[in-house]
Amino acid sequence: MHIRSIVAGVGAAVCIAATLPRPAAAQQRWRVTTREHVDLWLHGFAMLTSDTGKVTFFARGYKQQMTALKKERGAFTNLDANQQQLSQRFATSPALANAQFVAMYFASMQDLSNAMDLFIRANGEPRRANDPVQQQQIALLAANFPSPADRNWARLFMQSLQDESTRFYHAYWTAEQQTRGAGFAQVNQLWMNQFYPKLERFLNNTQQERGELLLSLPLGGEGRTINGGKQANTVAVNFPRTADAASEAMFTFVHEIVAQLVDEAVRDNTSPAEQRSGVTAGYTGNGAVRGGALVLEKTMPDFVAPYMRYYLAQAGQAAPTGDPRAAFESTFPLPPAIVTALGKAIDGVLGGI
Repeated sequence: MHIRSIVAGVGAAVCIAATLPRPAAAQQRWRVTTREHVDLWLHGFAMLTSDTGKVTFFARGYKQQMTALKKERGAFTNLDANQQQLSQRFATSPALANAQFVAMYFASMQDLSNAMDLFIRANGEPRRANDPVQQQQIALLAANFPSPADRNWARLFMQSLQDESTRFYHAYWTAEQQTRGAGFAQVNQLWMNQFYPKLERFLNNTQQERGELLLSLPLGGEGRTINGGKQANTVAVNFPRTADAASEAMFTFVHEIVAQLVDEAVRDNTSPAEQRSGVTAGYTGNGAVRGGALVLEKTMPDFVAPYMRYYLAQAGQAAPTGDPRAAFESTFPLPPAIVTALGKAIDGVLGGI
């Protein structure tokens, strides 16, 4: 299942959570940052799920690399001890994958932990809390963990993550921030000096005026996005290991911010039968990749070929030495009507005031 189909499945949760208090940084202009609790949460999902999409949910080989590193360091945690039990739940409740986005609605792991404790004690009933913010938090978690079995899973997952953090992940995350410091600095420079000035009109005209660009260790070319209106958007992207790879984070960001237009183009150019059959999920996934290239063609054409090569690599394809366009379009096919509609939508956004 492509991540776009997962996002579509949690529309109710997104609407509920959009009103939750957000970190103060979300009230400023778009800025580049990191959040350990978001990485820890995504790390847990990466370690528990299989990852077979064309553009994988997480960085290619992430689970294998982390498993090997933990073994090398002699780290065995409750996440490892409970792995089979936690992983099995995805087979019986595939919608549980929606909860990958939950941590992005909270300012810290402590805030998320407090909300989870409240949620468990309230048996998922928002009316059992008197405070409006707490009610919203419970409603968000209930949308992602609706059944008693799901609540039990969430409780065990949170406990396992806390032990994972203590025994392994916090030290790993802290060290990686230093190791990737040059990558962070270069992403920030690219963002402020090149990408944001060129993308500002697109962001403003798609109701994504302000937000946070999170560099996240577990992610690859498939980012994670929370659309909270003009003031409170969050886009999590891959954290480059080196300064030379900094543009890859920008490519993932562009791929993410076009998603709303892709959804509309797919919906307007497919039949109800196609939508019911699930074929549109593939169109939506490929559309996000193709849509990012279209945005760059209109705003930063020098980056189009590198973008295409990056996503070919994310799909496990070797990029040709020459023009990658044919290979790119073959790897991420779309019906011509959707491509045309998406191009017109992007032109309309960029042509707006």
